[in-house]
Amino acid sequence: MMNEFRCKRIYEPAADTDGFRVLVDRLWPRGIRKENAGINLWAKEIAPSKELRKWFSHDPAKYDAFEALYRQELNRNPASQEFKNLCMQKAQDQQVTLLYGAKDEKYNHAVVLKEWLEERIDP
Repeated sequence: MMNEFRCKRIYEPAADTDGFRVLVDRLWPRGIRKENAGINLWAKEIAPSKELRKWFSHDPAKYDAFEALYRQELNRNPASQEFKNLCMQKAQDQQVTLLYGAKDEKYNHAVVLKEWLEERIDP
Protein backbone atom coordinates (compact mmCIF):
# COMPACT_ATOMS: atom_id res chain seq x y z
CA MET A 1 0.00 0.00 0.00
CA MET A 2 1.56 3.24 -1.16
CA ASN A 3 1.32 6.19 1.19
CA GLU A 4 0.47 9.57 -0.24
CA PHE A 5 2.76 12.49 -0.77
CA ARG A 6 2.06 15.64 1.18
CA CYS A 7 3.28 19.24 0.92
CA LYS A 8 3.96 21.30 4.03
CA ARG A 9 5.63 24.59 4.86
CA ILE A 10 8.89 24.04 6.70
CA TYR A 11 7.82 26.76 9.12
CA GLU A 12 5.05 24.49 10.44
CA PRO A 13 6.12 22.26 13.35
CA ALA A 14 7.30 18.76 12.47
CA ALA A 15 4.76 16.05 13.28
CA ASP A 16 5.13 12.30 13.77
CA THR A 17 2.70 11.84 10.87
CA ASP A 18 5.10 13.64 8.47
CA GLY A 19 7.14 10.47 8.01
CA PHE A 20 10.05 11.04 5.62
CA ARG A 21 10.61 14.82 5.52
CA VAL A 22 12.28 16.22 2.39
CA LEU A 23 13.18 19.88 1.94
CA VAL A 24 12.70 20.56 -1.79
CA ASP A 25 13.96 24.17 -1.89
CA ARG A 26 17.24 25.15 -3.54
CA LEU A 27 17.91 27.74 -0.82
CA TRP A 28 17.86 27.03 2.90
CA PRO A 29 14.77 28.73 4.42
CA ARG A 30 15.39 31.89 6.44
CA GLY A 31 15.11 31.61 10.19
CA ILE A 32 15.24 27.79 10.29
CA ARG A 33 18.17 26.22 12.11
CA LYS A 34 19.42 23.06 10.40
CA GLU A 35 19.53 21.14 13.68
CA ASN A 36 15.88 22.06 14.40
CA ALA A 37 14.47 21.47 10.90
CA GLY A 38 13.73 17.79 11.42
CA ILE A 39 14.46 16.90 7.80
CA ASN A 40 15.64 13.55 6.50
CA LEU A 41 16.89 14.89 3.17
CA TRP A 42 17.60 18.24 1.52
CA ALA A 43 16.90 17.61 -2.18
CA LYS A 44 18.00 20.99 -3.54
CA GLU A 45 19.03 19.46 -6.89
CA ILE A 46 15.39 18.84 -7.87
CA ALA A 47 14.19 22.36 -7.04
CA PRO A 48 13.45 24.79 -9.89
CA SER A 49 16.49 26.44 -11.45
CA LYS A 50 17.57 29.80 -10.08
CA GLU A 51 16.44 31.46 -13.32
CA LEU A 52 12.99 29.85 -13.26
CA ARG A 53 12.51 30.62 -9.57
CA LYS A 54 13.40 34.30 -10.05
CA TRP A 55 11.19 34.62 -13.15
CA PHE A 56 8.18 33.03 -11.38
CA SER A 57 8.65 35.11 -8.23
CA HIS A 58 5.56 33.37 -6.74
CA ASP A 59 3.24 35.30 -9.07
CA PRO A 60 -0.04 33.31 -9.36
CA ALA A 61 -0.60 34.79 -12.84
CA LYS A 62 2.57 33.01 -14.02
CA TYR A 63 1.80 29.72 -12.29
CA ASP A 64 0.58 27.73 -15.30
CA ALA A 65 3.64 28.69 -17.34
CA PHE A 66 5.88 28.06 -14.32
CA GLU A 67 4.37 24.60 -13.84
CA ALA A 68 5.01 23.65 -17.48
CA LEU A 69 8.59 24.94 -17.36
CA TYR A 70 9.36 23.27 -14.04
CA ARG A 71 7.97 19.96 -15.31
CA GLN A 72 10.32 20.27 -18.31
CA GLU A 73 13.22 20.82 -15.91
CA LEU A 74 12.19 17.79 -13.85
CA ASN A 75 11.92 15.60 -16.94
CA ARG A 76 15.41 16.65 -18.10
CA ASN A 77 17.06 16.55 -14.68
CA PRO A 78 19.01 13.30 -14.07
CA ALA A 79 18.53 13.75 -10.30
CA SER A 80 14.74 13.60 -10.71
CA GLN A 81 14.66 9.87 -11.50
CA GLU A 82 16.78 9.06 -8.45
CA PHE A 83 14.60 11.33 -6.29
CA LYS A 84 11.42 9.71 -7.62
CA ASN A 85 12.79 6.22 -6.88
CA LEU A 86 13.74 7.21 -3.33
CA CYS A 87 10.33 8.78 -2.67
CA MET A 88 8.51 5.72 -4.05
CA GLN A 89 10.62 3.45 -1.83
CA LYS A 90 9.99 5.57 1.29
CA ALA A 91 6.26 5.84 0.50
CA GLN A 92 5.92 2.05 0.70
CA ASP A 93 5.93 2.20 4.50
CA GLN A 94 5.60 5.84 5.55
CA GLN A 95 4.25 9.24 4.65
CA VAL A 96 6.52 11.38 2.43
CA THR A 97 6.29 15.10 3.18
CA LEU A 98 7.72 17.62 0.72
CA LEU A 99 8.81 20.70 2.66
CA TYR A 100 9.05 24.17 1.15
CA GLY A 101 9.55 27.70 2.40
CA ALA A 102 7.17 29.66 0.15
CA LYS A 103 4.30 31.54 1.81
CA ASP A 104 1.76 30.55 -0.86
CA GLU A 105 0.47 27.05 -0.17
CA LYS A 106 -1.26 26.72 -3.54
CA TYR A 107 1.14 28.27 -6.06
CA ASN A 108 4.57 26.81 -5.36
CA HIS A 109 6.96 24.27 -6.82
CA ALA A 110 6.33 21.63 -4.13
CA VAL A 111 2.74 21.30 -5.38
CA VAL A 112 4.04 20.72 -8.93
CA LEU A 113 6.63 18.22 -7.67
CA LYS A 114 4.00 16.32 -5.67
CA GLU A 115 1.76 16.00 -8.76
CA TRP A 116 4.76 15.02 -10.89
CA LEU A 117 5.61 12.24 -8.42
CA GLU A 118 2.01 11.01 -8.16
CA GLU A 119 1.79 10.72 -11.95
CA ARG A 120 4.75 8.34 -11.86
CA ILE A 121 3.38 5.91 -9.28
CA ASP A 122 3.12 2.45 -10.79
CA PRO A 123 -0.42 1.11 -10.27
